[in-house]
Amino acid sequence: MAEHYFTQRPRAQHRPLEIREHLWGRPFVFATDAAVFSRRRLDPGTRLLIEHLPLPVAGNALDLGCGYGPVGIVIAALSPDARVWMVDINERAVELARRNAAANRVANVEVRSGDGFAPVEGLSFRLIASNPPIRAGKRVVYAWVEQAHAHLEPGGRLMMVARTSQGARTLARHMEAVFGHVREVAKGSGYRVIEAVRVAHGGPGGPAAARKGVPEGGGEEAG
Repeated sequence: MAEHYFTQRPRAQHRPLEIREHLWGRPFVFATDAAVFSRRRLDPGTRLLIEHLPLPVAGNALDLGCGYGPVGIVIAALSPDARVWMVDINERAVELARRNAAANRVANVEVRSGDGFAPVEGLSFRLIASNPPIRAGKRVVYAWVEQAHAHLEPGGRLMMVARTSQGARTLARHMEAVFGHVREVAKGSGYRVIEAVRVAHGGPGGPAAARKGVPEGGGEEAG
């Protein structure tokens, strides 16, 4: 059976590559490998998300499902007053993210291995950015939206990117159900960047109400 990029311990043979990118006016280099997301290039959705992040940011920021680390590393490089947390279930991706943080000389990062928000339980964030794992299905991605609401500071932002043909609009509706509002920040190359802000009183209905009616699986993938 083929391994997904959200496999915890990939066993695929290593096929290392190096990607060089110019983002926010700065050069970056990223090591990639087999069994991680978009190993051959910075995918268009991640690029669109990075280009529209509200940088610099101060305080805690989270790159959720960081892969080999481009989103979190750019946040850290452009935000010297931030502490950037990067998490992924894929242990190979986590090791690459650590190497890439060092290669790009960003010290204000901490990379942790684990599922979803488990590695950062107890922390709150000013910014959560994510290109979520679309092939993991709605249950996983929608749970991330709900847990993001609980892990954001008042006024904190959740920013997600999704392919229009693979659930961007339904993801936006779920974010609106959880947060009470949603804004499309950008679109291009078949992707949309969606933002929701946590207000002090939370969204109408909250995460529990938003979970009602989400199917167990199948249907349109979120992301």
